[in-house]
Amino acid sequence: MRMQYYCRALQKSIPEKRGADSKTTTGIKEKMKKRIPVDQAVGMVLPHDITEIVQDKFKGCAFRKGHIIRLEDIEHLRRLGKEHIYALELSEGEIHENEAARLLATALAGQGVEHAGNITEGKASLRASCDGLLKINKEALYRFNLLGEIMCSTLHTNTPVKKGEQVAATRLIPLVGERSLVEEAVNIADSADSAEKIIQVLPLKKVKTGLVVTGSEVYYGRIEDKFEAVLRKKITALGSEVVRVGFAPDDVNRIADEIQLCLEAGADLLITSGGMSVDPDDVTRAGIRKAGAVDTVYGTPVLPGAMFLVGQIGEVPILGLPACGMFHKITVFDLILPRILTGESIGREQFAAMGHGGLCRNCAECRYPICNFGK
Repeated sequence: MRMQYYCRALQKSIPEKRGADSKTTTGIKEKMKKRIPVDQAVGMVLPHDITEIVQDKFKGCAFRKGHIIRLEDIEHLRRLGKEHIYALELSEGEIHENEAARLLATALAGQGVEHAGNITEGKASLRASCDGLLKINKEALYRFNLLGEIMCSTLHTNTPVKKGEQVAATRLIPLVGERSLVEEAVNIADSADSAEKIIQVLPLKKVKTGLVVTGSEVYYGRIEDKFEAVLRKKITALGSEVVRVGFAPDDVNRIADEIQLCLEAGADLLITSGGMSVDPDDVTRAGIRKAGAVDTVYGTPVLPGAMFLVGQIGEVPILGLPACGMFHKITVFDLILPRILTGESIGREQFAAMGHGGLCRNCAECRYPICNFGK
């Protein structure tokens, strides 16, 4: 039988674990074949990282995998509580944490996700390989983590992320695990389409946007429009452009006409602002329908943004943004727009799922998306 050998610096004794982990710990202890005093370990190669923790100051790697123990390392190892080096023997049916982490990370990473192959303290980090929207297959992730001795933690699905940002991490929890368990986890991660792995970052389409600002008070110059600047900034920040801005009074036909002019200008995304409430003078919804919108869904369980609308005119999505978008920094619009730009269709089912986490705290200093809103 082929055997693998790994060296691990441990404390004088290994504390017994309770519950389901105790069997694993006992098994590892039984496999300890050599107990080498640390001052006799000079020249040995470490096959794993050794962690150092200094309270309130530092937690990280003191000695990396592959490090050859030197005479000057002995005292440092002792300060870390390491008095012995143990030689650990693995059978064909067992797997070391570092190998497991590589296999798990490879299986988990889908479109727009990469891992450098560097394993730190038995953990593999997964990062976005492009700017985009993080998508997590939550059901598959749940089944993956139910296995118990492997784990994967992620950011929330539908979180906007930047290239290079960490989006997930995975590892085998014990130092040594059963190879069959890791293979089962890999099968769960591989069971979906290769394009629909557990963790993906979807790039955002660059679209031409038509804006229609509604409201007689703006159209007739009674108040200054604030919507255009706000929406233009948000659209361009996501890599898209505004090809036309139209203004219409509270008139169904005029609103529909302005929407058509945006389509004629080449818009492949339409956004209307204002006029979405139940007030009889707010007729933007009627104007959207007059312009030919179908599959319209009005109303969301998200605050701010309850009176938001999505629909479709041909192949072009149309979004109706209520007045809250003018004075709230983040609204349901910011949650929906990136999803639209990945090509996702939004309907009643998607809106209904947004109620959990859909209440904005209106913090004095907005830190979205590093908060619970939309999660």
